[in-house]
Amino acid sequence: MSIDPLEYLEAIGHLPDQEIDIAPSAICLAAVSGGQYKGRNFDRYFHHLKVIAEEVGQRYESLMEAGADDTPETQIAALKHVLADKFGYCGDEDDYDNLRNADLIAVIDRARGMPIALSILYIHAGRAQGWDVEGINFPGHFMVRIERAGRRVILDPFNGCDLVEAPGLRAMLKNAAGPNAELSSDYFEPCSNRDILIRLQNNIKLRQIEGSDYLGALETIKVMRLIAPQEFRLLLDAGVLYSKTGQMPKAEEALVRYIDQATNPQDRHDAAMLLEQVRAEMR
Repeated sequence: MSIDPLEYLEAIGHLPDQEIDIAPSAICLAAVSGGQYKGRNFDRYFHHLKVIAEEVGQRYESLMEAGADDTPETQIAALKHVLADKFGYCGDEDDYDNLRNADLIAVIDRARGMPIALSILYIHAGRAQGWDVEGINFPGHFMVRIERAGRRVILDPFNGCDLVEAPGLRAMLKNAAGPNAELSSDYFEPCSNRDILIRLQNNIKLRQIEGSDYLGALETIKVMRLIAPQEFRLLLDAGVLYSKTGQMPKAEEALVRYIDQATNPQDRHDAAMLLEQVRAEMR
């Protein structure tokens, strides 16, 4: 297949959202991040995406031939059989914050990951069949939505591709947002393809920052900007991280660009205060 990951990501930055293929994109993000995969051939990972898509389609056909109804539940059964049962994909509950859980190459190697990384594989396999499959950023937990013939169901790739119904969703929401939180239709709106990839990388960036790996977080931001060059909020992150790594001229440039594009007065004020601190360091 011979995809150049960096060229692939640079091309994504210029694509309309509906043309972004999130699973190959996530493999390319992992390939260029951190340098740990330098020199590796990634063809087998792209081939794996093809295999899981083909096998989900075959399983679905078998279920239909056996008399199953053409419903979201049958689609979920096909996804579960291949991804959870055959390939063993599941959530890494023991080491959830491990950076590998947001790295799709490592997720494929280990068959373990965090909700958003696993969801990308399910979305990929479902969309390959032409199904209406979307990712939803439910509070505290990324999941997958499937719609068919006016029916909408939610599945949880992290927990064995379980179908999650209203009582379970309500319990998850209250656990994440407090006992007074109530379900809202907003929680089931789909994430764009670009947003899914940005959220995947945010998981890595936040863990790098928590571990004081500011140079690593800065490299993650640079990769994120490849796929979302118009996302001006990344300039603020870059400015902060440049300042933390002592790169004040670059911090100044990033913050000036951010202030120029930010529309919220408070955001502009906060960034201007940081900019003054950066400039004071440069005097």
